[in-house]
Amino acid sequence: MRASLLINQRGGQVLLACMVALAVGVPALNLMVPASSAFHVPDYMVGLVGKYLCFALLAMALDLVWGYCGILSLGHGAFFALGGYAMGMHLMRQIGDRGVYGNAELPDFMVFLNWKELPWYWHGFDVFPFAMLMVMAVPGVLAFVFGWFAFRSRVTGVYLSIITQAMTFALMLAFFRNDMGFGGNNGLTDFKDLLGFDLQAPGVRAALFAASAMAVALAYLLCRAITASRLGRVLLAIRDAESRARFLGYRVEYYKLFTFTVSAVLAGIAGALYVPQVGIINPSEFAPAASIEVVIWVAVGGRGTLYGAVLGAMLVNYAKTYFTGTLPELWLYMLGGLFVATTIFLPKGIVGAVPTFGGSGGKGLGGLGKRFGRPSNQAAE
Repeated sequence: MRASLLINQRGGQVLLACMVALAVGVPALNLMVPASSAFHVPDYMVGLVGKYLCFALLAMALDLVWGYCGILSLGHGAFFALGGYAMGMHLMRQIGDRGVYGNAELPDFMVFLNWKELPWYWHGFDVFPFAMLMVMAVPGVLAFVFGWFAFRSRVTGVYLSIITQAMTFALMLAFFRNDMGFGGNNGLTDFKDLLGFDLQAPGVRAALFAASAMAVALAYLLCRAITASRLGRVLLAIRDAESRARFLGYRVEYYKLFTFTVSAVLAGIAGALYVPQVGIINPSEFAPAASIEVVIWVAVGGRGTLYGAVLGAMLVNYAKTYFTGTLPELWLYMLGGLFVATTIFLPKGIVGAVPTFGGSGGKGLGGLGKRFGRPSNQAAE
């Protein structure tokens, strides 16, 4: 276990160093190095890698619950999309009368659909702090309510995976409706600025890139603090043998609920960073296939490592960008084959195949009761 902790610490240090280097180096090479130089990072690359970083944060959020708590969520795309919609609503409110129809109060799609007034749930999103609060609160509350009923009912395994997928599918169908007030099939787009700064300006794009890289670093520190603590040991125990953890007196549903909610909040933040860099958010982000792709990223990189999830997200999305441009008709077959090959030949993912950065693994139950003491029956009630 001690060797495993040292390996994880080393992998985490590499991740943090890479994120800091990206946050500083890429904006500098984009803004300060002339375009004629071989070291110049073009604007399109800043946006593309910034999108990958948002996906990396989403993958890390999933790894927290899947790799350390054994909760295979096939609905994390819903939390990502909800955070993105919250950010998109703020950006739409900032357009004001600069829209196609020149309505200072209603977004263009509402004017087109003959809406007469702004829906109540859009109020407050013109204020940035409120919008950022909603970015975290909406996915967090949904995860808390969903988890409260699911975990207290002791829904586990494939059944939990299915209902998380059903949740995101239901949200996708709802957001496709024009009468929901979220742009229907087209979603939210045509954003102008953020905090008064033009979203198309190279400096703003570079700042969003740096914010995404730092968000990945801070999220890793948070997740690492959770998984390296006593709470993390209990999570591993739940992952490895939930019934035995219950027998020791731990309220398993509370541990699961906390971790699931934190993971959803991180996914919402990833969605909020994604939207201004991509320039659109629509119901396709709720599609079950999108959530399944996140599972593939984590599996390819290495489940139960956090930094492996980041690596998997970056590599798979780079491959997607490359092959959808060169062999678009074969990409889905390649993605499926990659998942199957990883499951058979690299069950611990890429980082698990490298001795220096092997997976965290770790038996959660090993010495749990002895090391931390068995909770009293009174405390367990």
